[in-house]
Amino acid sequence: MIDPELIQLCADPRLEVEIVQQFVSEMNASDHLTIFVAQGNRTILVPKPETVEQAIETTREWVGQANVRVGLTQYPAGLGITDPSEISYELFDNCENLRMGTELFGKVLRVVTQWYGGPAEPAFEDAIYAYRTGWFEGERIFYAEDPEVEVMAPERSTAQAEPGTGDAAQAEAEAGPSEPPFSYQDPNSASIRIDLSGIRVHNQEPPSSQ
Repeated sequence: MIDPELIQLCADPRLEVEIVQQFVSEMNASDHLTIFVAQGNRTILVPKPETVEQAIETTREWVGQANVRVGLTQYPAGLGITDPSEISYELFDNCENLRMGTELFGKVLRVVTQWYGGPAEPAFEDAIYAYRTGWFEGERIFYAEDPEVEVMAPERSTAQAEPGTGDAAQAEAEAGPSEPPFSYQDPNSASIRIDLSGIRVHNQEPPSSQ
């Protein structure tokens, strides 16, 4: 389980500690250098980085060609990136990755919670899926306006793979991919930037919004 002190120091303060702990657990990253790459309907097996420099090099190689998720929060590496050279060590710094990941997931959770009309137990699970895929109710979730709604910690844990395997996280990511190429917007930026990581895992279009 992630260190509560790291959560207090780095995570989005709008999220309860229990939410952050469960979110990071669901991402199932073995360590801060974890990289998951999906291209089309395939998972790309990349060499496990031993250093931050190697992690950055691998991420730069695949961003723009595949859906690349990195670090403890499996943050979408290409989100808001206009050039692979912009990939830096911050993505693999525990504190920075936790900050970016929880800010993004917090937004997703609030959007989903608002859709439910308020705090609801299924919202967390749906938010996890939306964070992994980039889609919710046929809409690009990372483009959505951040609503000011109350969220709650999940009351029960969802099924998880054995620690360190990454199978559950990879299976979920393959089940619902990122967006079409060059389509994401950085949720932390007021201006629209180009995202190079949104390669769709499935060839089918997402369901239309309700």
